[in-house]
Amino acid sequence: MLVALPGGPDNMPGTDGEGNPVGILDSFERGLERVVNGAFAKTFKSGLQPLEVSSALRRELDTKAAVVSRDRILVPNDFTVRLSPDDYARMNALGPALIDEFTQLVQQHAVAQRYAFAGGISIVLQRDEGLTTGTLRIDSANAKGEISWNPVLDIGGTRFPLRKGRSVIGRGSDADVTIDDTGASRHHAQILWDGARGELHDLGSTNGTILNGQRITKAPLPPDSVIEIGRTRIVFRVLAQSAPADGLASARREGGR
Repeated sequence: MLVALPGGPDNMPGTDGEGNPVGILDSFERGLERVVNGAFAKTFKSGLQPLEVSSALRRELDTKAAVVSRDRILVPNDFTVRLSPDDYARMNALGPALIDEFTQLVQQHAVAQRYAFAGGISIVLQRDEGLTTGTLRIDSANAKGEISWNPVLDIGGTRFPLRKGRSVIGRGSDADVTIDDTGASRHHAQILWDGARGELHDLGSTNGTILNGQRITKAPLPPDSVIEIGRTRIVFRVLAQSAPADGLASARREGGR
């Protein structure tokens, strides 16, 4: 079974909240800037850079693309990024946030090129004693499997995973996603996620909820939508990742140790 990712002419990840085109790499660079700021700003002054990994992942998709029918181009969905010990230590220190950014890049590039996957996307960093600092190697494969559609909210560079069902956003401490914004109500809005699609509801807030530039009370929530609550800008993303089986994914993330 080939997997087509969400997105289309009216809902491409490579557009901003107003529908204006945005370069995929430009968008990804901004995401990486958020991930590697603050305490990690000094981490990537030398050695392999995250953007070099992103470029290598895109090249891997393009070079391994195989036409299987008139309207289907199959590309790898399982990636092992082999890094030198020093580069592995720096990138692994960023944890899941960096893997999420790489996954999003692969997903967006596939949508833009109309590629299809055999299953969910899996990206693993692995330590390779045979590589020198600043070099990398990517092994990839087409791996069939179940897909886990993982929704997240990106707020100021911090990602908040959403669970299936109802997630409330607001200023109150009992909200599922709490935002520090005086323009937000205690229970301002909610996102309903059924495992494949999202929907945004305003909960009768004082200042209203803006979705992609339009005030809404209830509306479908496509991937890469921009939600504005008070002065807070929230980006809704959906990552098509492979569903782990029997703890295999967590074991692999340990770098093969």
